[in-house]
Amino acid sequence: MVADAEGAQAILDLAASAPPGFFGDAHIVYIPKRAGNTFIDGLKQLGPSQFYCGPTYEAAVPRLRRVLAGAHMGLQVYLAGTEGLMGQAMLEATQAGIPHSAIQTEHRGSTARRVQCVHCKGITEDVTHDPFQCAHCGLHLFVRDHYSRRIAAFQGVRIDAEDPGNIPESVERFT
Repeated sequence: MVADAEGAQAILDLAASAPPGFFGDAHIVYIPKRAGNTFIDGLKQLGPSQFYCGPTYEAAVPRLRRVLAGAHMGLQVYLAGTEGLMGQAMLEATQAGIPHSAIQTEHRGSTARRVQCVHCKGITEDVTHDPFQCAHCGLHLFVRDHYSRRIAAFQGVRIDAEDPGNIPESVERFT
């Protein structure tokens, strides 16, 4: 189970209807973000065989990879939280050979997007406005609804490519 701050509540909600001992073989990888210590005790009280709390998704990747590398046939993966977390964790799971049918997701929290600039290939996390300025090359990008599972990101394309300097006002589209 992999969750961020918003996803922790989904795991706790799941626990309310789970049979006794359900979490006995579970590994929980938790990234609290702004939630701080709010959900840590509740997740630990579920009795998972392993619990990891990391400061960022990037810090949790080695742990996640180790768990997936040691997985046995029949492993089920549960991802809960924001789109960015679920997309990145799903990419790790599929690269480790876990089939899509063994991965369950539950979106909770922000709809902010992880966006790759198609021009410089840089990835900007937590994009809430459209258009937005690429954090890597500075181009103003339109956030397309095209999602790439291969890189776990939406695609951003230059909004003023045909009419340089004509950039519409940025609007909050993803909260």
